[in-house]
Amino acid sequence: MGYKISDVISYLEQIAPPSYQESYDNATLITGDRSAEVTGIVCSLDCIEATVEEALELGANLIVAHHPIVFKGLKSLTGKNYVERTIIKAIKNDIAIYAIHTNLDHVSYGVNKRISDRLGLFETKILQPKKQLLSKLVFFVPEPGKEKVLQTVYAAGAGKIGEYSDCSFQVKGTGTFTPSAKANPTLGEREKAQEEAEIRVEVLVSNHLLPKVLGKMRQAHPYEEVAYYVQSLENENQEVGAGMIGILPNEMNGEEFLDYLKAKMNLTVIKHTSLIPRKIKKVAVCGGAGIFLLNDAKRAGADVFITADVKYHEFFDADGALILCDIGHYESEIFTKELLREFLSQNFPNIALYLTKVVTNPTSYR
Repeated sequence: MGYKISDVISYLEQIAPPSYQESYDNATLITGDRSAEVTGIVCSLDCIEATVEEALELGANLIVAHHPIVFKGLKSLTGKNYVERTIIKAIKNDIAIYAIHTNLDHVSYGVNKRISDRLGLFETKILQPKKQLLSKLVFFVPEPGKEKVLQTVYAAGAGKIGEYSDCSFQVKGTGTFTPSAKANPTLGEREKAQEEAEIRVEVLVSNHLLPKVLGKMRQAHPYEEVAYYVQSLENENQEVGAGMIGILPNEMNGEEFLDYLKAKMNLTVIKHTSLIPRKIKKVAVCGGAGIFLLNDAKRAGADVFITADVKYHEFFDADGALILCDIGHYESEIFTKELLREFLSQNFPNIALYLTKVVTNPTSYR
């Protein structure tokens, strides 16, 4: 029995939940039938006509791309530009296109971690953690049933804080209730007031996991009616957000670092601000267009900030605090296709996985 496209999507959305993407983004299944069986997967940074043709030649019917080919609504499909031609070719040939974009940028093991790993950075952390992605779940359970319910919600993904799991806060108390004549109480009798020793349990839950955690909690809970409430939190989620910062294994001067950056990222050219007099030790990165993180990089004490798509006047904003490097959008994210193949190979060893050989970089240097 083979895998369906929906199986691949479900797995990728566990790795990078769609709720983590930016509001302008379109990380989703763009073309294709979720129920179709997968014949092969092409992993790519972009999806253009040549990528679809490559998939056809390889016998693959799914392209997993970092960048969405469709960012905004199409009002017609006449083939008047490369976007429409790509979509038409994919639909005609039953090729599914799935995009996993800013949601993959934002996870701690995603695009920016891949860049950091190529640079050998250690003690990496998110540069700009996201807020409003966490909730506090509070529920009440009789003491004998506590452990079963706790282990169930932990297994569903609750109670994780950074590198710590099975995290909770518990307080003993007394619960009171009176079952109606139609109730089927686990403890006590119908129409009689009951007092029971209960535990108040608090756990953190990522919002995208909340429906699953609540469902599992209800199934495991001994009571017919479960008393609980959910509170939205403003806390930063240190595991999700934009950019990354880490420390080089060895200090370097500015010239040495630029040579090192070229070698590690396979670059032919780097646009950068003036070198700074101090040694380079702390490096911030953001694949793609990340100039919005410049002040975060400064506050974090970065000696260098590596990103792409920096405008002329934005280079001035570095203001001597660090070296600002623009290495190119394609160049900063090209290794994402390898990351995608690695993720997929862990769960789908029997599906043919391909790295695209199509060079989609729209810019050239000479």
